[in-house]
Amino acid sequence: MRASAPQNMSVDEFIDWALDRPGRYELINGIPLAMAPERAIHARVKANVWSALRDAISNAGLKCEAFPDGMTVRVSEDTAYEPDALVHCGDPLEDDSVEAPTPVIVVEVVSPSSTRSDTNAKLDGYFRIPSVQHYLVVITEGNRVVHYRRDEDGNPQANLVHGGRFSLDPPGLEIEVSAFFIRPKSGF
Repeated sequence: MRASAPQNMSVDEFIDWALDRPGRYELINGIPLAMAPERAIHARVKANVWSALRDAISNAGLKCEAFPDGMTVRVSEDTAYEPDALVHCGDPLEDDSVEAPTPVIVVEVVSPSSTRSDTNAKLDGYFRIPSVQHYLVVITEGNRVVHYRRDEDGNPQANLVHGGRFSLDPPGLEIEVSAFFIRPKSGF
């Protein structure tokens, strides 16, 4: 969905513009796009992914932080994404930061409207960022994860993960795939 906004915005102009608007947006080639409402499964899996990343960081004792959606990731001067989760390592971001400049891991949970973008444009965009080592595309249908890992030449290499554990090294995380797909218990 196009948001009513100036076109040909830079990422800096976009961030200033988006801070005063309700809702969530991404900037694609200078054009702000409103993000569609989410289904319960999408929101649930996003929360599970963030929780699993946070727990894995804690278990590994790393100087990293997992963020849920809401942080901006700049991929060029006129394109910025808002991944469903990300991991930043090193010094903590300032409390008033809205941008994660050096993510190590970025995650997108596939929705019906985002499948093509998440596996094409975003894959290319995220791997333009030198700090990104892993891009996870989480597919709720079939409880699968496509794990793109930066190889020694800097190119993304894909691995489809159906179950069990997989490694995100660097920074040194072990993740159980099933943790991404935990369903709530029924009743109160």
